[in-house]
Amino acid sequence: MHRLFTNQYAPLFIFSIMLSASFHAKAQNKNDESFTIENYYKVKWGYADEFIDLWKKNHYPLLKKAQEKGDIVHVTAEKPKLHSGEDTRWDFKVTIVFKNAELAFDPNLTTPYKKQLYPDSEKLTKDEQHRFELLLAHWDVMVENIDLK
Repeated sequence: MHRLFTNQYAPLFIFSIMLSASFHAKAQNKNDESFTIENYYKVKWGYADEFIDLWKKNHYPLLKKAQEKGDIVHVTAEKPKLHSGEDTRWDFKVTIVFKNAELAFDPNLTTPYKKQLYPDSEKLTKDEQHRFELLLAHWDVMVENIDLK
């Protein structure tokens, strides 16, 4: 029975190893490419400026530290000049260009800087909780450049 299993599934096993190796090689190449994520925030009506101020005070300095280290290439923030319909409305957009995709998904990317920048961790936690209380929705969009040539 063991021999039948080995012979029957050997091609599938070999294919999965080849596929894994191919995926790993592509991931290695992607580690050399920057990776962009746009973060959209929809805030309760009338609280967008307060949300942006809290973001600039509590989150942006962490991103700047990661940028100084070289893990983040660029950070930009935007807000719309006019409002749109409620179903398509967003109040604040942050675009972060990471050095690579691996860093973009590192949950501890800014953790080392928190104690350095915010010695009063209880105040930071309270401020961040309030910032998220102001949110109605938040979504992240991974984007890539398109060669138009």
